[in-house]
Amino acid sequence: MKSLPLRKQIEEIVNLTDEEFAFVLEHFQQRIFKKHQIVIHEGDYAKYEFFVLKGLMKVSRLYSNGKEHILKFGIENWWVTDFEAFHRKTKSTLMVSCLEDTDTLAIDLENKEKLSRELPKMQSFFLTKTTDRYIALQKRILCFLSSNANDRYHNLLTIYPGLIQRVPKAMIASYLGVTRETLSRLTKADT
Repeated sequence: MKSLPLRKQIEEIVNLTDEEFAFVLEHFQQRIFKKHQIVIHEGDYAKYEFFVLKGLMKVSRLYSNGKEHILKFGIENWWVTDFEAFHRKTKSTLMVSCLEDTDTLAIDLENKEKLSRELPKMQSFFLTKTTDRYIALQKRILCFLSSNANDRYHNLLTIYPGLIQRVPKAMIASYLGVTRETLSRLTKADT
């Protein structure tokens, strides 16, 4: 069943009965996207938060000079959206797109809040996931401030196992904040 990864992730934090999990699933809808499809455009409202079942997404910002900054990749079992726009119901400042054909479970804010109210275990789950995201963001910022390119590269390999084989080197370089030439030196030194 496609929803098993979601149940596994939830049950790492809270236990659910079969009936409770069925209730949880009622609040999600399956959304399937094609490779290169933009899920959230800058300036659009972020209507959904996506749990990635299969595939690969990226969260980025494109600047007027054509330069793209990749904030995050969304691999299997990760949650992806423009979190500020989603929770504050504002227009997105980020773009969410698919790097592979991607299968997700999507939840809108109204259903997320309803689920949290009606099943307090889920409120605990969502709070834990939000805290985990905040901690990961803090670590990423500190890594950028205090680490060299080699350390950032090895950190990426730890956080996103197998990603280096799934995305173009230019995107890896963008995520790391380095040039493609620097990334080439890092990957050569690693072999």
